Amino acid sequence: MGTPAVPDPGPTHDDHRLAADLCRRAGEALMVLRDGPLEGAELGDAGDRAAHELLAGALADARPDDGVLSEEGDHDTDRTSRRRTWIVDPLDGTREFKERPRTDWAVHVALSVDGTVRAGAVALPALGKVLSTAEPPPPPPAPGAVPRLVVSRSRPPAFSARLSEQLGGELVPMGSAGAKAMAVVLGDADVYAHAGGMYEWDSAAPVAVAAAAGLHVSRLDGSPLVYNQPDPWLPDLLICAPQLAERVIELCREPLRDRPAPRR
Repeated sequence: MGTPAVPDPGPTHDDHRLAADLCRRAGEALMVLRDGPLEGAELGDAGDRAAHELLAGALADARPDDGVLSEEGDHDTDRTSRRRTWIVDPLDGTREFKERPRTDWAVHVALSVDGTVRAGAVALPALGKVLSTAEPPPPPPAPGAVPRLVVSRSRPPAFSARLSEQLGGELVPMGSAGAKAMAVVLGDADVYAHAGGMYEWDSAAPVAVAAAAGLHVSRLDGSPLVYNQPDPWLPDLLICAPQLAERVIELCREPLRDRPAPRR
C-alpha cells in the first residue's frame, strides 16, 4: 500500500470569504466606537481591544484548529508547528483612528499556509472599502512618468527620500501600513518600500491582497516574504507596480537602505 495522501492545507473559498467578512465586521465595530464619545488614548485602547476580541473570538469559533498571530493578543506558542496560521492586525494605524476624520487606518486578516500568505483582506473602514482575495482587485493602471511613493506621514525615513530622488518620483505621506499598501492596490500610488522593519501582522494581509491584484511583493532585495516565523519581525517590504520592481530592487541595495529600526 502507498503512503496516504496528505490533505492540502491551502485556503478554501470559505477562507477567502472569512477573511473579508471578519475585516468588514471589525471595521464596522470600529466605526461605531469612533462615532461615540471616547477621545484620544481611551478611544485608541478601546478600538484595539474591541477589534481584537471580535477577531480572536470569531477565528476560535470558525477555525479552531488553526494558529493565530495577532498584534493585540497573547502569541500562540504552538502556531509555528501548524501549517495554517491566521495573522491579524485588529487596528492598523491606531494613531490615525484616533484622529477624526482621518481615513488612513485599516483592519488586517490573513491566512498563512506553510509560511506563505495565501488568503487575506484589508478593510479601510472610514472609506467603506474591504479589499480581499475573495474578489481580487483589478490590476491598477501602469505608473506614470513620475512614480508616487507612499511614505510615513509622521516619520518619513531618509531612505524613502533617496529612493524617490533616484526614481525621479514624488512622496505621498500617509498613515498606516495597510493604507499605504492599499493606495498602491487602488492606483493612488506606485511604490510602497519600507526599510525600517515591521511585524508580520503589519504586512501579511496587505501582501495577500496586493499579490492577488497582480502587484509585485517581496523583500527589498527581491527575496520572498516568509511568514509565521518564531520571531514575527520582518526587516523590510516592497509592494509596487511590476513595471518598477526590477529598478526599485536594484536601488534598494546598500548603501541606499537605512539600518532597520530596533524592535519595540
